[in-house]
Amino acid sequence: MGKPAIIVESPTKTRTLKRFLGNEYILLASMGHVRDLPQDDLAVDVENDFAPSYEIIPRQRKTISSLRKKLEKVDTVYLASDPDREGEAIARDLAEALKIEHPLRIEFNEITEQAVREALANPGQINVNRVNAQQARRILDRLVGYKLSPLLWNKVGSGRARRAPLSAGRVQSVALRLICDREREVAAFVPEEYWSIDLTLSPQGSDETFIAELKTKDGEEVELQTEAQVTPVVAELRELPYVVAAVQRKETRRKPPPPFITSTLQRQAASQLRFSARNTMRIAQQLYEGVNISEETVGLITYMRTDSTRIAAQARQQVKAFISQNYGENYVGPGSKGKKVKAAQEAHEAIRPTDVQRTPDKVQPFLSEEQAKLYELIWRRLVASQMAPAVYDQTGVDITAGPYGLRASASVLKFPGYQAVTPPKPSEDKNPHLPHLEPEQSLDCHDVVPEQHFTKPPPRFNEGTLVAALEENGIGRPSTYAPIIETLRQRKYVRMQQRAFIPTPLGFAVCDYLVDNFPRIMEVEFTAHVEADLDTVENGELDWVALLSDFYRDFEGLLEQANEAPLKVLEGEVCPECGGKLLQRYSIFGKFAGCENYPDCKYTKDLVPETARAEPPEELDETCPECGKKLVVRVGRQGRKFIACSGFPQCRYTRPLQGDQAPQQRSRTKAIKTDIPCKECGNPLVLRSGRRGPFLGCSGYPKCRFTRDATKEELERFKPDDSSTPEETG
Repeated sequence: MGKPAIIVESPTKTRTLKRFLGNEYILLASMGHVRDLPQDDLAVDVENDFAPSYEIIPRQRKTISSLRKKLEKVDTVYLASDPDREGEAIARDLAEALKIEHPLRIEFNEITEQAVREALANPGQINVNRVNAQQARRILDRLVGYKLSPLLWNKVGSGRARRAPLSAGRVQSVALRLICDREREVAAFVPEEYWSIDLTLSPQGSDETFIAELKTKDGEEVELQTEAQVTPVVAELRELPYVVAAVQRKETRRKPPPPFITSTLQRQAASQLRFSARNTMRIAQQLYEGVNISEETVGLITYMRTDSTRIAAQARQQVKAFISQNYGENYVGPGSKGKKVKAAQEAHEAIRPTDVQRTPDKVQPFLSEEQAKLYELIWRRLVASQMAPAVYDQTGVDITAGPYGLRASASVLKFPGYQAVTPPKPSEDKNPHLPHLEPEQSLDCHDVVPEQHFTKPPPRFNEGTLVAALEENGIGRPSTYAPIIETLRQRKYVRMQQRAFIPTPLGFAVCDYLVDNFPRIMEVEFTAHVEADLDTVENGELDWVALLSDFYRDFEGLLEQANEAPLKVLEGEVCPECGGKLLQRYSIFGKFAGCENYPDCKYTKDLVPETARAEPPEELDETCPECGKKLVVRVGRQGRKFIACSGFPQCRYTRPLQGDQAPQQRSRTKAIKTDIPCKECGNPLVLRSGRRGPFLGCSGYPKCRFTRDATKEELERFKPDDSSTPEETG
């Protein structure tokens, strides 16, 4: 009888496990998913209970063959894929592909000796309900994507050959709708003027000033909307006496934030570190699977795909002992759990360091710059979550001046509590503190300052707020947020402006077409309901085939209607050139109105919001020689500027912009081999250049696709010499 085997998902995990398991087990890696639905076929038998037809992923055939050979004389196999639906599906696929008769399923939330040995001592079976939930999600996504994407190509993507493909997704499309709806709110927003009045006061005979804000007149809230309304009020306030009416003093507590879950980690990393959701998850995966610390591979954080804020009792005790020892017993708090996420998987833990004693300073020398920043964010959040609240002395003062009422306030930190670890944002209080004031005390007025304001539109989504919106609405799961955002970018449905999402004309066109023809699928509430149903399948309370049947029945009818639907007539509008009806059409450049008499009449009118334009064209002081309209400078698809008529598409006059050069080709340097081993396969890494700058990639590509950013030290160390030649590309 041979040694038992443990199969995990990545070689990095095997190295981490070997540190404390030694040679007790054969440690193997599946390199992620080994089976999937084939890309060139629906592979779902909708007539036979939605039976899927899986196949070994082509790049994984050698992996499966190698695993079979290594397991020939092994009787006991532990499947240790990630503790979630995807991990459960990988375990099922491995068991079937490798023909393992009695597989043992183990799960651990952190790659530490205690957690792993405890899992090995209590193995279970593959969770069929969890597999069914993953399978139902995969088939739902395949049905929507496989059926809708060709329809988009036909209705929207005409002429899009050799460009990024169009696609629709059950969750991706709803995320796009959130972005488009928000952009329309921004475009429709009309700012409103309003004014505030601040007064600089002090106790009579004192130089200690403070700021009070005008709030009421005759007991009613003051609303000042124009300068004409403000001017007489300011004049009156300059002449009135000021008296303290009331003073309220109280102690307030600010509770610490809960430990990170996937969504809050992505949001904070985006806000504080400016990491994309995808980059955050990539770095977190490295910290989870293991990093070389003092010549041994250590898993630094717990599993990073979770929606639970639960902390294991032993970990909580360790953190509180650390706080007591390093800050004092009065800094230890009851522990913050925060607001529970809808349908959170409470069996999981929050994202936390595996050992609180590994402070950011201790591990920083062994981590890349990005790893160190993210680890510190996670470590500080965990410690803060188990600390005492911050305590403030809050003072509020009501002041009267004739018929007017004013308010001054200040909060002074009395006890920092958790803020000793995670300093708060700068205070927005107008007063850092207030002088000692008592009721009926007279005040001197030093200045009256009116200030004009305008209401602001709702903010566009950035990565952090979009993830928050998806989570709040119950759309998607922790593992899906980053891929959703990346797909929207790759499909050119959105562009980034000052780190915010703006829908492109194509994004608006795809969203509008899907909303017009598949309204239920594009509903936020419906998508959230499907997510809840998938949770019910995982709990064993709903049959996955019944879920798919209910969904597909409605979806199939909508597909038939969309294929046969006539073009929508724009009510009350006619073609200004021939008098024909205007029809709503879609193209890769956005939604537009076209004449019903096309091709005899080529009149069109853009229906895309102006904010969707990538860049407003630069207007020239010159008219078009063909139609007399203004000429503008535009940027072509290849980056070359040209002069065109502002009357496009009715007038198609163009000419080259004199002196404009073709866009420079990206500089590509020769790949430089390094002595740094790949964390996934052990092959040496090579320094390459890409669209986003230099990076390190595995020399075993394409078999191994590991990449990471190069540090400043690595760039200097492997700096190319002047004799480098352009890298050959195929």
